[in-house]
Amino acid sequence: MPTSAHASRVAAVRREIASLAARMMAEDGISDFGFAKRKAARQLGVGDTVALPNNAEIEAELRAWQALYQDDEQAERLREMRLAAAGLMRLLADFRPYLTGGALDGTAGRYSELEIEVFPESAKEVEIFFLNQDFPYEHREPRRPAPHAPEAVLAFDWEDVPVRLSIYHTGAERAGKRGQERARLAQVEALLNAPASSGAPSDTDEQS
Repeated sequence: MPTSAHASRVAAVRREIASLAARMMAEDGISDFGFAKRKAARQLGVGDTVALPNNAEIEAELRAWQALYQDDEQAERLREMRLAAAGLMRLLADFRPYLTGGALDGTAGRYSELEIEVFPESAKEVEIFFLNQDFPYEHREPRRPAPHAPEAVLAFDWEDVPVRLSIYHTGAERAGKRGQERARLAQVEALLNAPASSGAPSDTDEQS
């Protein structure tokens, strides 16, 4: 049975991993919590036998780090990304776009990508739309066979903001990802018009 000293050591290691993972996300532009925590654990020489921090622990450390070191810069970048998101979501309105990730929950930083999800009848519709607009993009292979993996991922810049556009089949819209916040255009516009705050609205899955 674990002793109190062992439990305290494990808790301290979790905090250390969470702190380093948060710094990596803020400074290096890593957006994947799982990748950040595993990389931090490796750098600290921590094996898989030690429980890794959960996403909420890392997010708390990330918010604290940004408040301490990137406060004004991060607030400006966050608004810039949300403005870009609103413009892009208007352009992609026919494909039912949602904003997700750091630009929504308020943790986006200097190198973060704008994360948009769309739900067209076919992934090809989106690529054809981009080609007709003569809009350059990079086609990335989605991470398969991970659960809830998109059918395709497009990467491009929009108003000097890097974008990761994940394309899902229309049937996946209702399923969503457990624990993930996402917002339609009206919710993003509400964030932009609200008093300065980095909080994200809950996903009401509104129809519009």
